[in-house]
Amino acid sequence: MPDNEMSAARAPEGSALPRKVRVTQIASGLGRKPGQIETLIGLGLNKMRATRELEDTPSVRGMIRKVAHLIQVEELS
Repeated sequence: MPDNEMSAARAPEGSALPRKVRVTQIASGLGRKPGQIETLIGLGLNKMRATRELEDTPSVRGMIRKVAHLIQVEELS
């Protein structure tokens, strides 16, 4: 691959920061299916009202969808 094509494939160094989402746990994971508890842990949530700021990626969005009834999501700029 020529150098000019390779540099076009990468994001420029001065590009905008990746989008973020703020995820807050609003319901307990107790009594939930094991996969939902593991998903909360994967999001970095382990207690009520715990909050994390995560990059807005497809994998994070999938995890959010899986436990949407247990969390609150805010879009950050």
